[in-house]
Amino acid sequence: MTTLPSVVTAIIVSNVLLSVLGFKNQAFFNKYQFQMAKIKAGEQIRMWSSGFLHVDFNHLFVNMLSLYFFAGYVVYSLGEMKFLALYLTSLYLGNYLSYRYHNKQDDYTAVGASGAVSGVVFSAVLLYPDMKMMMLFFPIPLPGYVMAALYMAYTIYGMGKQRDNIGHSAHFGGAIAGLLGTIAFVPSVLIDSGFTLAILAATLTIAAVIFRRNS
Repeated sequence: MTTLPSVVTAIIVSNVLLSVLGFKNQAFFNKYQFQMAKIKAGEQIRMWSSGFLHVDFNHLFVNMLSLYFFAGYVVYSLGEMKFLALYLTSLYLGNYLSYRYHNKQDDYTAVGASGAVSGVVFSAVLLYPDMKMMMLFFPIPLPGYVMAALYMAYTIYGMGKQRDNIGHSAHFGGAIAGLLGTIAFVPSVLIDSGFTLAILAATLTIAAVIFRRNS
């Protein structure tokens, strides 16, 4: 996994090119971002295109860095085509959850690959339950499921505040797609990663309860 798989390279390059174009061209950004009123009016392409735009370079960097670190594990286990299917499903389901959560807010807008990246992160953690990771500015290795739980806690906080243009609710939908897709492709994780799956499922259940209370 030292060489970045071609499908991951293509996704990262696409995100960088389209995001930079969005940074420089506000009309392009507005045309393809997730915008509730426009999607209700039939512009379904925004459900996909918004996943390749970002708020700023920091938003883009964090998402692509996360993808860089985790995607190889998933590609190694699933293969490139199944990885691509999982990535795109996570992207769409993430935006679909955003659509449901913010359905009454016609002025709601969001961008980011976070839903798709969440799916990849949760998939990688489930496939490699013994994975250890370190957070920036916190150089102590933590189990992958702890990092995933902290990530979802941040998502829940972001869903409550929603003061930026980042699709926090998409993180939740993407994580669900990542888990379900991984189980569908590799059913053995139900046994091999039972404890990790229980932790991740409990985290998502808590998020689901909060989601239903606020939707």
